[in-house]
Amino acid sequence: MYWSGAHTKHRLMYHLVWIPKYRKRVLRGVLAERLKELFYQCAEVNSWRIDELNIQVDHVHMLIQIKPSVSVSYVVQRFKGGSSKVIRSEFPELEEFLWGDSLWSDGYFAETVGQCSDKMIKEYIRNQ
Repeated sequence: MYWSGAHTKHRLMYHLVWIPKYRKRVLRGVLAERLKELFYQCAEVNSWRIDELNIQVDHVHMLIQIKPSVSVSYVVQRFKGGSSKVIRSEFPELEEFLWGDSLWSDGYFAETVGQCSDKMIKEYIRNQ
């Protein structure tokens, strides 16, 4: 789905992946369901669209659409920071496995996702 701004038309899709600290296999059951709620709530509040979400026991995959005025690092920071704070308070038993203040490991993976391959775009640009 394309979004429009005052002078723009855009479809910025990103595949994001991040992991819990020490890649602990804790993202399951009630905790995983709560994370899902928190991620969708975060997206709604920020006017982002989660196209697909898959929470595995030791990592999160997300396909998200955002606006050009928002950086990918800001988006990940909102998801990880907000969810970590809530999950750590609602699931105090995690303290046994995850020391410190964060649920999540530092860093993340991000990749742009488009409808055309880079080969197709290069060919289009060459032939203009």
